[in-house]
Amino acid sequence: MKNSILLFLACLLYASGFAQQAQENESSEIYVKPKLVVGIVVDQMRYDYLTRFYDKYGEDGFKRMMNEGFNCKNNHFNYIPTYTAPGHTSIYTGTSPMNHGIIGNNWYDKELKTSVYCAEDASVASVGTENKAGQMSPHRMLTTTFADENRLFTQMEGKTIGISIKDRGAILPAGHTANAAYWFFGEDQGDFITSTYYEEELPKWVKNFNSSKKAKSYLKEWDTYYNIKKYTESGDDLNDFEGGFKGKETATFPYDLKKLSKENNGFDIIKSTPYGNSIVADFAIEAIKGEDLGKDDVTDVLTVSFSSTDYVGHNFGVNSKEIEDTYIRLDKDLGRLFKMLDSYVGKGEYTVFLTADHGGVDVPSYLHSQHVPAGYFDKKEFKDKLDSFMTKKYGASDLIENISNNQIFLNRKKISLLNLNLESMEQEIANELISYEGIHYVNPAFSLSSGGNDIEALLKNGYNQKRSGDVLFQLKPAVISYSKTGSTHGTGLNYDTHVPLMFFGKGIKHGSTLQKTEVIDIAPTISGLLGISFPNGATGKPLEFLLD
Repeated sequence: MKNSILLFLACLLYASGFAQQAQENESSEIYVKPKLVVGIVVDQMRYDYLTRFYDKYGEDGFKRMMNEGFNCKNNHFNYIPTYTAPGHTSIYTGTSPMNHGIIGNNWYDKELKTSVYCAEDASVASVGTENKAGQMSPHRMLTTTFADENRLFTQMEGKTIGISIKDRGAILPAGHTANAAYWFFGEDQGDFITSTYYEEELPKWVKNFNSSKKAKSYLKEWDTYYNIKKYTESGDDLNDFEGGFKGKETATFPYDLKKLSKENNGFDIIKSTPYGNSIVADFAIEAIKGEDLGKDDVTDVLTVSFSSTDYVGHNFGVNSKEIEDTYIRLDKDLGRLFKMLDSYVGKGEYTVFLTADHGGVDVPSYLHSQHVPAGYFDKKEFKDKLDSFMTKKYGASDLIENISNNQIFLNRKKISLLNLNLESMEQEIANELISYEGIHYVNPAFSLSSGGNDIEALLKNGYNQKRSGDVLFQLKPAVISYSKTGSTHGTGLNYDTHVPLMFFGKGIKHGSTLQKTEVIDIAPTISGLLGISFPNGATGKPLEFLLD
């Protein structure tokens, strides 16, 4: 009997120890403390750029993330419109425009009766330039980012630095509490700048970087990294579907950037080449050193947006030799950034994720040449036809205040004065628009509250009651309002919503999934990894299957 009791107690102690060990293991899985979290957004990166150019990539960039980390192969945006500012904001806030309020790059302000830019802020001054390009802040973003929550959690000890070619790509991800955000100002200057929202003067390391004239070193020849004959994953170099640069008759390699810069706004030409990504990588590496990121036990956050991919895509299109070369070179830039993190922060001591703010459509004129349904939408013709309908139907020509971002803003004051019913008018306009050439889908705003089909769900997630319009419309697949050269984006179709999502580093498993994920899941996943509060408006879910 005594031996049985002793055996029972031994088993109980063993089980208790096992449970305690399991609890400790669970705790360590939930609360991983990387010294640095690096969030990377590649502007206008379609998912298929990972697979289409795979054989051209080295082992240190995209492939390293796939080989060492976790690849979410079926990752999508969950809203319309798929533009840069909403994309960056949704990634870092963990919610969609209906909550964070960044409904476009620009939008019509119904109170001010004018178009506003997502980051403009006249209450702050430029730092690093006399140009008003520095008068920017995140004040129009309504919710926090995971970087904000990390700052609050660490009593403001954990640093946050945002970097991009574009102001919105640096400012919105870094959040409201960032130590700094820096963006590139071209023209005749070629420097990284900021605003007094963050600091009154550029730090010494930023001044040193600008003084090094790194931008000037990129005003050189842009030719293909490999022999152009090896670029079999893209179309002919000479074709009718690309824009090119002023001062050069054809959009073909090579490009003398120093010579072309005179007719292409000086240093701004760098933005539309892979060297815009290279200078961002250069600056990010200096930021890590200059700010001592990842050098203590308090987690820091670095947000990096590579925007030149977007400029190249808009100019040359998603099937161009130029876009292939840009991604081959970006892969090299990622490789050297990761190697620097290995040596400076320590391999296995940092966590990285990489995604995109939207994808991009194949040039419709190219698709049409291949017998794929596609086309172009004439905005002026559309507006004239709609104005004529409104005048005939309601006897007034000023009932529409604004048409932008595929949204119609009605003059509610005038509607009230005429004793017209707003919902009835929205429905009448929807009934009219659906008959127009190029229009695929129309939604009165009042109907979004009732849910509906997949398109309505995307529209609803992108609809902010205080900021969005009264009637929303979508164009047919591969029909765009844009020039007949180059690519664009903005829809809820797969070519715009399907983007990469990869994690690697501390706390991340190795693997992949075809399970559908959404970009709003990224911020809750990082928050869960760090054991901090989710961003205050987050609606996404942590991707626990990729956490180690």
